[in-house]
Amino acid sequence: MSTFELSYRTKLPAGTEDVIAPGGMATPHGSTTAFQVEGGTAIEIEEASTGQTAYRIAPAGGALTLTWRFDGASTAPYPEVMFTPRDTPFTRSAADLVPEAQDDAGDLRGLAHARAIACATAERFTYGHPTARFNDGFDHVPALGCGLTEGSCVDINTYFIAALRAVGIEAGYVTGFFFPEDKGNHCEDGHCWVVTRINGETQEWDIAHHLKLGTRNIQPGLNPKPGVRAATFHSMGLAFPTLGLSNVTALIEPFALMDEGYQPFASPDIRLSSTSKASEVEMQDSTV
Repeated sequence: MSTFELSYRTKLPAGTEDVIAPGGMATPHGSTTAFQVEGGTAIEIEEASTGQTAYRIAPAGGALTLTWRFDGASTAPYPEVMFTPRDTPFTRSAADLVPEAQDDAGDLRGLAHARAIACATAERFTYGHPTARFNDGFDHVPALGCGLTEGSCVDINTYFIAALRAVGIEAGYVTGFFFPEDKGNHCEDGHCWVVTRINGETQEWDIAHHLKLGTRNIQPGLNPKPGVRAATFHSMGLAFPTLGLSNVTALIEPFALMDEGYQPFASPDIRLSSTSKASEVEMQDSTV
């Protein structure tokens, strides 16, 4: 699917003041070329640490439809800033994570080094959505040692990136949406994956999908589980100073701004869509 549209429809909870949405990005596999809003008015805002574009949307009613357009023929390298380590609770490795990652890889180098870290990460996780994350309450990413930890794609990739960087492998965190082939044109929530850069070449990794397929034999590749993938933002530990937000884990799905902070939407309708309405904000230099 070289060109497509992704629509995100949601009801707004009472007390929603604004909605924040990812602005899209460019990757070697395609780019976000336009963003549309139905049910509100959008203005561009900038994420402070990476310079990415997001949108602050003032709702006009009780529901909102957001649409991103993607073009597989419009490609670009992953942005350099995505690979730049930053000092946040989600990217800061615990001291004992370094020897743990070193032991996992042994004397391997290059792509084999990264794959050893990926397989070792898979051996430490079972896929799930725990109430408490393994790094809750820490100002760093802790070592996991032996045993199994329940984790979502966010948890797994938080550990994976920290382990990769602990042994000197360049890595970045990409967020967006994945539409499984067996679910047709819809998905239930956002997704995230990891990109490494080794000797100037990039590789994508999706450990969570390997685990859902019942294997811990991790190989690089975008879609170990068949489907359509759309990248809309990158990196962890985000900040939007004009909104009073710092150390936001990631901007995976749009979220509601409320008096008490921000919260995700319950049960959005997320689909591959070819129908677009509403005023359009064209993005000339969108980055992933």
